[in-house]
Amino acid sequence: MQSEKKVPDYLMDDFSLYLENMDSLADPENPELLANYLSSLFEQLKQMPLLFSGMVDQLAMAISTKVRIDSKNLAKVDLNDEPAWGDIKPFVGVHNDARACITEIMADAEQDLKTAILLIHFYNGYDATPMKAEEDEDDQFDDYASDDYDENY
Repeated sequence: MQSEKKVPDYLMDDFSLYLENMDSLADPENPELLANYLSSLFEQLKQMPLLFSGMVDQLAMAISTKVRIDSKNLAKVDLNDEPAWGDIKPFVGVHNDARACITEIMADAEQDLKTAILLIHFYNGYDATPMKAEEDEDDQFDDYASDDYDENY
């Protein structure tokens, strides 16, 4: 059975963008494409830490290989309502080469950083396998002779 890890409503739009971007770059025929792109994004971010202000999906992509999230323990935090940065910060580790950049983002764009961390957290636990739909008796129809259809439509 598939476990369901629902993305909260307050993240849904940004998560959709992040998921679409990550999936579009995950090319089995060119496995380095995603890694190279993420590396390039981070190098740009390192030069200008506030480059992706307001574009949290891009920020999440840029820092995704530079942060380590303790998702096991973060999952114990109620994320249905948007948490404060202080609630999730203890579960985030930052690589040495990204500390200065992340520190500046934390000081000047804390909300974006928090959202980016949450996007990465949910993406790491995201299962894209479609869930099997339950059969609905009302949804099954095969009687085109029924009076419920207007043939002149």
